Amino acid sequence: MDNLIARLQESGVQFEIIHHKKQICTAQEGVDYFGIAIGQTAPTLVLKSEKGYFAMIVSGSRERVNLEEVSRILGCNQLKMATPKEVQKITGHTIASVPLVGLSLPCIVDRGLFSFPFIYGGTGEPTSTLKITPNALKKLNQVIALFD
Repeated sequence: MDNLIARLQESGVQFEIIHHKKQICTAQEGVDYFGIAIGQTAPTLVLKSEKGYFAMIVSGSRERVNLEEVSRILGCNQLKMATPKEVQKITGHTIASVPLVGLSLPCIVDRGLFSFPFIYGGTGEPTSTLKITPNALKKLNQVIALFD
């Protein structure tokens, strides 16, 4: 967490780390806890392809992600969700707490997040949440594509 905070402070982006007693695992839990729109929740997913691993930050208002469409955007033949073990190995974090920023993976971001002043996502620790501006994702991640 110290590395994340240092990186955020150095970048000059506006952010807040919010601590809570229990882990927030779903978009609806985030909505209920923070009193925000479901679209402001921003889980970081890890995808696997023949080209390697990617981070994908999606809006919680999305019911499903069309992996075929994302695969075309990335120029991959096959794209699938990484397993929980792969996520742990690649990121050092468990699913539902993968950080919004600071991963060394190429990143794909949902354009829907940019309609909100702030989004909420993982910090790498299960009992804290990062509140950040969506534009900070471009500054702090290796964003290679946006998707609708």
